[in-house]
Amino acid sequence: MNCEQILAELKRLENPANVAGMAKFGINPHNNYGITVETLRGMAKKIGKNHDLALGLWDSQIHDGRILACLIDDPKASTSQQVDKWANDFDSWDVCDACCTHLFQNLPFAYEKAVEWSENDVDYVKRAGFSLMARLAVSDKKAPDEKLTQFLPIIIRESGDDRNYVKKAVNWALRQIGKRSAYLNTLAIETAYQIQALGTRSARWIAQMPYASLPARKYSAALKNSR
Repeated sequence: MNCEQILAELKRLENPANVAGMAKFGINPHNNYGITVETLRGMAKKIGKNHDLALGLWDSQIHDGRILACLIDDPKASTSQQVDKWANDFDSWDVCDACCTHLFQNLPFAYEKAVEWSENDVDYVKRAGFSLMARLAVSDKKAPDEKLTQFLPIIIRESGDDRNYVKKAVNWALRQIGKRSAYLNTLAIETAYQIQALGTRSARWIAQMPYASLPARKYSAALKNSR
């Protein structure tokens, strides 16, 4: 199937009821056919890795086509310029996170992009930076703990950003790093205390949320008592 045929198939699968349901969770309904991720994964499995086709699907601006694009793109063929363009095209958190999960985390320059995008003022680009940090903490099993500690000062730096999709990603990154190992758990807890001390609304929210999932649950009460 070529790009036009795939887009026609996506259109055939359009489900307006799903689009309405997605919108309730903050997913952009514009150019959205409401196709489930499971269906898109099935299509991606049949298509296989195809970089040129991924580029065409992305340029269609169809929400579902863009998720399919990140599922079939070849990280070995993806370039820094391409993924910067894709990040700047993000208009929905789910497309952002899908790209980080299925494509960006596999790039040879993933760590560099996580740091670079975290400094960007565009909300979904910045979210991509922290979403990518979270994914790397989970998926890069061979990375030494020290490689992930570079993200902690950045998490502190950006914890004052009160935009919903940004602060949730900052929190996500901190939680995933803290679940990586006992050593990183200790550092994540220390980082949460430093964030809390900043005193902003978003910092307080980010600082207390990790304790719901970090292994050292006893610090949850300590954090609450220190407020």
